[in-house]
Amino acid sequence: MTTTLRPNGPIQEDTDGARIRAYDVCDNGRSVGTMEIGTDPAFGTAAGVLRSLSIDERARRRGRGTIAVLAAEEVLRGWGCTQLRTSVPADNEAARGLAAACGYTERARNMIKDVGPTAPEPPDGVVARPMSPEEFAHWLGTAIDTYAQSWIDRGVPAEQALHKSRTDHARNLPDGLDTAGVHFHVLVHDGTVVGHVWVTVLDDGPGGASGFVYDVEVNEEHRGRGFGRALMVQAERITLNAGAPVLGLHVFAENTPALRLYESLGYRVTQYNLAKPL
Repeated sequence: MTTTLRPNGPIQEDTDGARIRAYDVCDNGRSVGTMEIGTDPAFGTAAGVLRSLSIDERARRRGRGTIAVLAAEEVLRGWGCTQLRTSVPADNEAARGLAAACGYTERARNMIKDVGPTAPEPPDGVVARPMSPEEFAHWLGTAIDTYAQSWIDRGVPAEQALHKSRTDHARNLPDGLDTAGVHFHVLVHDGTVVGHVWVTVLDDGPGGASGFVYDVEVNEEHRGRGFGRALMVQAERITLNAGAPVLGLHVFAENTPALRLYESLGYRVTQYNLAKPL
């Protein structure tokens, strides 16, 4: 058995230099599956992404998927990539096993929760309100560097991390605080702002209206007092008030306190995000 990749079309390249190419996975020249790889526009052209891999049912459990992944890594090294990421659905145990066998480790998870019909009330002495323009400007002044650092701390090269942060903020906040669907709220306890949450609610997703928590943080000196839970409750309230029944989020895998909080609030994992240095 000789498993190889055979291009089934030209390299597609956009104006930012991001590439995509589709391949047939072949066994002795006969197609037994398909694969698509590319570079990640969020992290830049040095970050590769395994976009999809499918092996025909009759050809599975014979190592072809593993060989195809390793061959794709060689292609991406040739493109100058230094990191490779992929994502697998939470219920796809076979894909997770294949990724682990090829040396990929979990970087983060996507989680969702069905919210409603009503959100719990906030704790006594705690109120939430919309963030002021002045507070938003202060947040934005450090947000790009802070978000980039969170990726650097997890092994992403600094240049890729900064590219990711700038790209995400430009895409998700094109009009700043006035961006459609964007809600920035702060949590106030005894007259002091103790944290903030950023939720965006959109109604054009594949499953209908949904909210997503892009940022939630309790100020360091106020942590360990239940304010994180209160902020997540406020995120549910924002989502429900906007008419959306589902709230999602992204959490880094090693952030155990956050994972425990989200699980206790009823969030479930929908996707594992994996990565490997090349």
